Amino acid sequence: MTDQAGTPAVRHVPDRHRDEIRVEAATAGFTAYRDHGRQRVFHHTEVDRAFAGRDLASGLVREALNDVRASGKRVVPVCPYVRKYLATHDEFADIADPVTPEVLRWLDGELKRQGH
Repeated sequence: MTDQAGTPAVRHVPDRHRDEIRVEAATAGFTAYRDHGRQRVFHHTEVDRAFAGRDLASGLVREALNDVRASGKRVVPVCPYVRKYLATHDEFADIADPVTPEVLRWLDGELKRQGH
């Protein structure tokens, strides 16, 4: 997505473990992840209420998944929104891994360790 006046732009922010969607100068939303080996585990997606109804979450997740594909990683959709998106977008089925108890334990420990 490009950043023109009012046009949403998605950017990968690896030091914050997330992809953000911006509208003009404002961060409208993000999808958060942690990398677990070759897997990118998405655990939370949100869009600010001020930007509700503009289908920003869908565009954000699409761009984030395209980035995952380009990086050679796989997706684990712990986040309910990412899981729902994958259920209706078969074009990403080839890079999706199931959520397992092992991944959930690892993610819980990772988030606690980093104070989330």
